[in-house]
This record gives sequence, structure tokens and C-alpha cells, in this order.
Amino acid sequence: MEAIPHKYGEWGQFDRYCKLVLYHEAIDYLREMKCRRDREVSLDALSPADWDKLSTVDRYSCDSFTFSSHGYDLHIDNELVAEAFASLPKDEQSILILRFVLDLTDEEIGRLMGMSRSAVQRHRTSTLKDLRVKLMAFMPEGG
Repeated sequence: MEAIPHKYGEWGQFDRYCKLVLYHEAIDYLREMKCRRDREVSLDALSPADWDKLSTVDRYSCDSFTFSSHGYDLHIDNELVAEAFASLPKDEQSILILRFVLDLTDEEIGRLMGMSRSAVQRHRTSTLKDLRVKLMAFMPEGG
């Protein structure tokens, strides 16, 4: 019988070391894949609201209607809303632009336009009510 080579023990140790390293690499890989699966969401599973957060839409000036007051612009994309807004007197348009674009209070708008706070409030509420009525006329029944 032949004797076992002297290096056979070293080969066995190296073989065991390589298998152990590969085993732990596989465990690390599987752990990383599990973490990734827990964090990632399939695009098929996204709701429309989540899609809106992740997507962008190119906006061009020719795609919207622009109304200006005191150097600030209000862009309206919907043609029916823009048409209803255009039918308003300039003062009412200015009040709504200052309110919704600059988020000014009625008192601040009154100072800019030379009106009292209560007059601005009356104009704003009546104008919004008129716009609502005009736009409801375009809505389908029950919509």
C-alpha cells in the first residue's frame, strides 16, 4: 500500500476553506436578495398615484392658457376652465390669481388692489360660486 501524501492534509484544509467561503457567500447573496425583494416594488404593482410621483410631463406654454395679474401668471390646462375664467371681469381674475398663485390673504390682496378685506372676500366667494355654476353646466348628469 502506498502512504498518504504529506500534502493531503493541507489539500483537505484548503478544500474545506474554499467550501466554507462559498457557503457564506451564498448566504450573503440570499440575504441581500431577500432585502432587495422586501424594498423593491414591481412596476405592475404601482398605483396611479405612485406612477404620478415617478413620472414627469413636459409642459409647454402653448398647451395651457395663461392669465396674468400684478406680474404673476396663472396657467390653466383645461380649456373649459380657462374659458370660464376668461369670462370673469379683470378684478375678479386678479383676486383669484393673487389668492391661488401667491397664496395671499384677503387683507393682503385688499392692500394691493385698494379694496377692503371684506370686499375682497365677497368678490372671491361670489366669483368662485359663479365659476362652479358655469363649470357644473358642462358636467354630465350625475358627474
